[in-house]
Amino acid sequence: MDLIALPAFADNLIWMLHDGHRAIVVDPGAAAPVRNALRERGLRLAAILVTHHHPDHVGGLAELEPLVEGAIFGPAHEAMPVAVAKMSQGMAFELPGAHVEVLDVPGHTAGHIAYVLTATREPGGAPWLFCGDTLFSAGCGRLFEGTPAQMHDSLSKFAALPGDTRVCCAHEYTLSNLRFARTVEPHNTALAEYETRCKALRAEGAWTLPSTIATERAVNPFLRVREPEVVASATAHGAASTDPVEVLAALREWKNTS
Repeated sequence: MDLIALPAFADNLIWMLHDGHRAIVVDPGAAAPVRNALRERGLRLAAILVTHHHPDHVGGLAELEPLVEGAIFGPAHEAMPVAVAKMSQGMAFELPGAHVEVLDVPGHTAGHIAYVLTATREPGGAPWLFCGDTLFSAGCGRLFEGTPAQMHDSLSKFAALPGDTRVCCAHEYTLSNLRFARTVEPHNTALAEYETRCKALRAEGAWTLPSTIATERAVNPFLRVREPEVVASATAHGAASTDPVEVLAALREWKNTS
């Protein structure tokens, strides 16, 4: 299956997976980019996956709903602007060309979910993770409705996925996240190398995404809350203890004001 990132608004990415005939779309905050991509490639819209209720992720649903041949899947515990198949932790379903598993990942919002897709016609191929605004490359989402403990648990679920899992975040925030990550962990050589690579991609007009889980384990301070340098930086910025949840909470508050 082919993966396409459709830009929307200032920095959103609407993800589209297709097999040349049918497409799966994730978090269509706007309908026009999806309609254009379907028309240009001669694709039918098989299904839509929604991770959470924020307008920049659901704004295109009403317009796209009549085009969907299958279903719109969304979080079981959040209000949606259209009828959805309500999804939660442990559920799994089949789409054209893909097997989908659902994770509950609260933190950014109270009912946020994520989807892990495996291409059924590509045995052994790396899965895709559609994580909405919970995980960003070298960062994580703001805690609008959840707690640091919830976010830590959610990010731990992601960190436990296979290293080659392709991380499809919903925003191109990588360079700004990397600037913060380098402040947190200045001696991380993998982080410095990744920053150089991402700067080159953006200079060429290319996306830095998808990342991989292996990369995020190596560079993302919110997944590295037990690393000594990360803990020391968090402690210097108000962490109440070296507990991973306290470290994450301090990092998130520091990032909010940086």
